[in-house]
Amino acid sequence: MTDHTTPLPATGTATTPPGGPLTGRIALVAGATRGAGRAIAVELGRAGATVYATGRTTRERVSELGRATETIEGTAELVDAAADAAHSGGAGIAVPTDHLEADRVRALLDRVERDHGRLDILVNDMWGGNPLLDFGTRMWDVDLDRGLRMLDLGVRSHIITSSVALPLLVRHPGALLIEVTDGTARTNQVSRENFYYDLAKNAPIRMAFLLAGELEDVGGTAVAVTPGFLRSEEMLDAFGLTEETWRDGIGGQQHWELSESPAYLARGIAALAADPDRHRFTGRSLDSGELAREYGVTDTDGSRPDVWGFILKERAGEHPDPAAHRR
Repeated sequence: MTDHTTPLPATGTATTPPGGPLTGRIALVAGATRGAGRAIAVELGRAGATVYATGRTTRERVSELGRATETIEGTAELVDAAADAAHSGGAGIAVPTDHLEADRVRALLDRVERDHGRLDILVNDMWGGNPLLDFGTRMWDVDLDRGLRMLDLGVRSHIITSSVALPLLVRHPGALLIEVTDGTARTNQVSRENFYYDLAKNAPIRMAFLLAGELEDVGGTAVAVTPGFLRSEEMLDAFGLTEETWRDGIGGQQHWELSESPAYLARGIAALAADPDRHRFTGRSLDSGELAREYGVTDTDGSRPDVWGFILKERAGEHPDPAAHRR
């Protein structure tokens, strides 16, 4: 299998050369309204990909999360701006899609096939279940409908999208499927404190493992990836902070000093997508810190936070230094 991609700049901040390492590639970021999904769409576009950004919140309709200022149209505009600044040839295309509705997903993939005849990168980042969480609550005390809705949002939506998209994704060698979740196979060996959340966040790890095997004979790669302590728009709002003032929350929230912007994971994913040897990771689950060390990318402040590495040391009975995990 020949893959003509080239790695992204090592710093994650340098200007992408004209043409970009992902120019000509077609990507679908399912769940690109906000947070990691939005940032992933932007970084793939910055690297030159044409990015279909999907989600349920548009300028005309807002999902049950009620966050009207974050829309897929806004994401597409950010993709265009990043691609233009990098002279990479990338572009953003917003397509309203509820990934729990198979017919809507089929219509989306029909459009991608009609417009481009190929799909090279699929990122499953659908979630939206945080308002349903009851951490520390026993399974039988969690409202069943709330629990099943989490599984719909975090598992069923991913299954539907992969089932519909994979026939187009595997049409050309080099297909890349990325499952975005919370935690890796190693970090999630402990309970995630809510029965349904645990299932919703471990299932994508298993999906990537299983699909890696099925993609092997068609030259494809599947990986699961996770951010660390993500400073999403929703999280910052919950703490009454902004991206400019996030450090004011240090001391008030455990591990907050090792939090990261959505761009950190996104830069690692863009570098992974541009890596001609990315297949060595197939079937694995990787965190943002691992991707940063592998590809030399940094967060927006130039640091490399590694909250999962810090947490694993804590679980082992060590007393790690937070500063040593943000170098």
